[in-house]
Amino acid sequence: MTAAVISSMRAVSNAPWFTSIVTLVLLVAMLGIGGAAYPGLLSLQVLLNLLIDNAYLLVIAVGMSFVILSGGIDLSVGSVLALTTMLCAWLLHKTHWPPAAVIALVLVLGAVFGACMGALIHFFKLQPFIVTLAGMFLARGLCYLISVDSIPIDNPFFVAVSQAQLPFFGGFVSTSAVIALVTLLVAAWVAHFTSFGRSVYAVGGNELSAAMMGLAVGRTKIAVYAFSSFCAALAGVLFSFYMLSGYGQHAQGTELDAIAAVVIGGTLLTGGYGYVAGALSGVLVLGTIQTLIVFDGTLSSWWTKIVIGALVFVFCAVQRLIAGGKRKAG
Repeated sequence: MTAAVISSMRAVSNAPWFTSIVTLVLLVAMLGIGGAAYPGLLSLQVLLNLLIDNAYLLVIAVGMSFVILSGGIDLSVGSVLALTTMLCAWLLHKTHWPPAAVIALVLVLGAVFGACMGALIHFFKLQPFIVTLAGMFLARGLCYLISVDSIPIDNPFFVAVSQAQLPFFGGFVSTSAVIALVTLLVAAWVAHFTSFGRSVYAVGGNELSAAMMGLAVGRTKIAVYAFSSFCAALAGVLFSFYMLSGYGQHAQGTELDAIAAVVIGGTLLTGGYGYVAGALSGVLVLGTIQTLIVFDGTLSSWWTKIVIGALVFVFCAVQRLIAGGKRKAG
């Protein structure tokens, strides 16, 4: 190869969008191979079901993207989702609050919960891992203070939204899927076209340099965690539509799925590098892995978890190596 070709290849591999493109190529390859092996996999409704079944995970991954871009981590999102389902179910089933008031309340509480964690991280200089781990235990424990049993949701509005099917070129999508895509689009615009988004990247790239530039580091970090918990609460509302119940054991391990989806989508765990839109490709990769194993039909549910875990590890490791090579080249 000539020096010019090598230089061009290095420039492409060092581009911020490179890992996201690699993920898209892998997703297309998985779908292509799966479609050849399992007739019906590439039907429109099966593909739309990838989004329908993972709408809540996409919303969580969007919030997690901001946290990881800022150089942090949020382990509380799965528990916040479960707590949101419990609050929705209890308020609707026991106190008969109107659905709009219930949804507004849980979203506000979610944002406040995240802002409190962000304040602890910033003002007390605590590690995000420890603070959000405590938040995870706190939110999950609060679920069982409400009830140790599952609470059904029979509110007519929630049932109607749960059963709604929006036509889409011969198939259909759910209301939750539309909400998830709108959330992704708004978040991508905020991340890449607003001063707040630029501050998130700056803080994740080098917090000290961001502070020396006069950026509001503390305000940015608090807002990032508030947004992440807001997204977790919104995902809890979508999960309530999906399951029509509140339960303290909902979404166990979802925080790890969200982190994996964000990293697979091209965002570097050390912060400051990646695209929010990559969360969609990461979530679709996870959904495709699960769908392929379901179509195979010869593996038990435990083997499904094992294979998914192994494949997610491979994706994360490859993405990390590529991103590490980019930084060394820089």
